[in-house]
Amino acid sequence: MEKLQKIFYILAATAVLALTGIPAAKAQLPPGMTVEEEDKEPEQHADTSGLDMVTLDIDSLSDSFLDSLDLNRDIPINDYTMIGFQYGVGISQVSWNPSMEQKFRFVPVNFGFLYTRYGKMFGYMPYFGIQAGIFYGQEGYQFEEDEEGYTPTLEGATGAIMQVVEVPVMAHCHFDFWKMKLMVNLGLYGGYRLSIERFGDGVSDQVRNSFLDTDLRFDYGIKGGAGFAFVFDPMEIHITAMYKHSFGSLYQPDYYSQYYYRYAYPTNFIFSVGIHFQLTKRVGKTKHALRQEAREHLGLVKSIQTNVPAGQNSSSGPTVN
Repeated sequence: MEKLQKIFYILAATAVLALTGIPAAKAQLPPGMTVEEEDKEPEQHADTSGLDMVTLDIDSLSDSFLDSLDLNRDIPINDYTMIGFQYGVGISQVSWNPSMEQKFRFVPVNFGFLYTRYGKMFGYMPYFGIQAGIFYGQEGYQFEEDEEGYTPTLEGATGAIMQVVEVPVMAHCHFDFWKMKLMVNLGLYGGYRLSIERFGDGVSDQVRNSFLDTDLRFDYGIKGGAGFAFVFDPMEIHITAMYKHSFGSLYQPDYYSQYYYRYAYPTNFIFSVGIHFQLTKRVGKTKHALRQEAREHLGLVKSIQTNVPAGQNSSSGPTVN
């Protein structure tokens, strides 16, 4: 009879648990824990509750222990901003349609200011950022003699240099290692052609330093490139090679004929050196840098806990996680 009663109680308890949605295996919960808390997956962080911060020798901690500390909420990895000045030189030519014989023209002026904001894509990929700035530079073209001895001209000029201003906005990808970083940029720019100087014996004085009514002065296109940097916190030296391709023709397509359109899209290769200054603290993504941050963080915890007034529980101080 007693056995039947026990069986009845077990079946009744199982039925109640099933109706309330609580698994039978979780009927006995640890003291102070609710069902919702037990359902959560425990976070895998280093347990620092057993460390004696007063006598702890932080420098003796193993690399594996430092790597296990979760500092993401306390230390934003590679989230920082910079401003910088960049100067470069370039070579320029124009994509002509119909094509004309030409060579690269050296343009010695290209400088500007850049703002860089680093951040994590999707909250956890610390390789990305955005760059925006304003630049003053030059671009141009230079015709040359073809195989038949003919040199093309445009408005009587065999070449020209234009002064331009542009505003680029680019995605900035980077990979940090040691005291260096590798970088790749890609984005768009908008610009304006400020002035022009045409060269050649056949160009008239009226158009030598003037835009014509059929010339287009607003510019836009794509800009991208790659480079590397030397990092000397809080300063960085960037060396980059950029390519710029315009989608804004130099003149109206029908300026010469309403039946045969002509296009001229400037292209530039720019090689530059820049000095950038970090406005906020930079944290590298190398293991060495993160371990150093972990030691500094533990040192702060130790400093706070060892200065807790007598009578207070030092274990209630800040934790690493």
